Amino acid sequence: MTSQLGIGKSPTGIQGFDELTLGGLPTGRPSLVCGSAGCGKTLFASTFLINGVRDHGEPGVFVTFEERPEDIVNNVASLGFELDKLIEEEKIAIEHIAVDPSEVAEIGDYDLEGLFLRLELAIDTVGAKRVVLDTIESLFSAFSNPAILRAEIRRLFDWLKERGLTTVITAERGDGALTRQGLEEYVSDCVILLDHRVENQISTRRLRIVKYRGTAHGTNEYPFLIDTDGFSVLPVSALGLLHQVHEERIGSGVPDLDAMMTGGGFFRGSSILVSGVAGAGKSSLAAHFAAAACARGERAMYFSFEEAADQAVRNMRSLGLDLGRWRDAGLLRFMATRPTFYSLEMHLAVILREVMRFEPSVVVLDPISAFTESGDRLEVQSMLLRIVDFLKNRGITGIFTHLAHSQNEATTDAGLSSLMDGWVLMLNREVNGEFNRELYLLKARGMAHSNQVREFLMSDRGISLLPPHLGEGGALTGTARKAEEARLRRAEIERQTELGRLQQQIEQRRRRARAQIEALEAELQAEEIALKALVESESAHERQRLADADTLARSRGNERFADLLMNKGE
Repeated sequence: MTSQLGIGKSPTGIQGFDELTLGGLPTGRPSLVCGSAGCGKTLFASTFLINGVRDHGEPGVFVTFEERPEDIVNNVASLGFELDKLIEEEKIAIEHIAVDPSEVAEIGDYDLEGLFLRLELAIDTVGAKRVVLDTIESLFSAFSNPAILRAEIRRLFDWLKERGLTTVITAERGDGALTRQGLEEYVSDCVILLDHRVENQISTRRLRIVKYRGTAHGTNEYPFLIDTDGFSVLPVSALGLLHQVHEERIGSGVPDLDAMMTGGGFFRGSSILVSGVAGAGKSSLAAHFAAAACARGERAMYFSFEEAADQAVRNMRSLGLDLGRWRDAGLLRFMATRPTFYSLEMHLAVILREVMRFEPSVVVLDPISAFTESGDRLEVQSMLLRIVDFLKNRGITGIFTHLAHSQNEATTDAGLSSLMDGWVLMLNREVNGEFNRELYLLKARGMAHSNQVREFLMSDRGISLLPPHLGEGGALTGTARKAEEARLRRAEIERQTELGRLQQQIEQRRRRARAQIEALEAELQAEEIALKALVESESAHERQRLADADTLARSRGNERFADLLMNKGE
């Protein structure tokens, strides 16, 4: 591999290290790996050599001045490296050169010709491209003349360069210098310092690239791991603010909480802080986030720093959450460790490594406040900041629970509230001799959200948020809310009863008025009938009078008068 500046680089296959060095170790040049005993120098060199054969087809030679070949084979076998098989296939050769200072005397022009001959033979045997010398102090322990020692060190490094061998040389840490001789670091093209320190009874391994000629490289200290997966480095300090922004909303597993946000739910890839006092329901809410992700067919990872995995699964069953089935289905993975089990940097390295392996869409850290006892505030904040950036860069939604030490605490010990996209505050309030849970959605970047306090209830049907009930003294919860609601129901019943009574009174008056109107209409109708009868009687009487007058006139022989009467009657 070649970098942009033209420096040839050979990948080591060590996770994270090749990224820090922009490609690996300088090809055809010696690199020095120094550090105290037990920091992982031999393992680094072995990984470099074995990965060269397996991944890049570059045979190698391992020269050991202390350990026997069979010891080296057995040591790396626990990490899954089949070094003995590679030796049988003549892809790797191991040379054990024992140097006894008591048997060596510096006489005349004594030099390292014997080493060069044995090394050259081993290189030719396997066609080596990579070489490991472990450790160089044993080789130079027989020299007491500094001038000869310096000349031979330079001669060795030049000999390796002339043959184009990519070489890793391990060296013990010196007093006030990187190596005991204090010379190797000056003639090496790349110098890597491994450190294994213990602070507050917690051990931490860190790596730093002290020197790398001809190319840019990471200069900070980086934590590294040595476990069943071998040697791995995580370049966590290289994270930044170049993450992708998502528009998709995801549910929290609590519909009432999602309804408090316009559009429903948080944005994917958000970092959400769930803080509150003990017993407020932080872990329960975080578990709902994880279960909701699994229900969508996505993966979720739960880092627990206070509860064992089986205990968390058992406890969540009381809320109707069967986390066990998601774990059995491979969608949910628990990682439960005590905060004091690792250093902060080691916790960070483990978290990032496991997330990269499992590739979840939701990650829960419960609780992050557990780390405040493992380091000072700035160290904890730095660690959590790196986790936040890492998750955002991968589009992973992060749920961080935090224990608050008092009610209405709108700050965190880790000082991360300003870094979070969402903040849910959960409190327990004592009212009328009982504790009631309350939930506040303090923050939800990029969306309008409710500012109302909600009563937080947990039952075998999960989590529910009751609509706020505002009394004269503020929001009412628990039995106070129930009593107030009962009082309002009674008042409503009384109001409805009074309204019904008034309605009945009006209806009765309406019926009485209607009856009176009907009676008056009947009287009027009777009078109209009597009047009509009187009018008809008067008409009949007039007709009869005229008829009688006509009869009388005719009887007197006055026909003309009778006709007039008749015409008048008509």
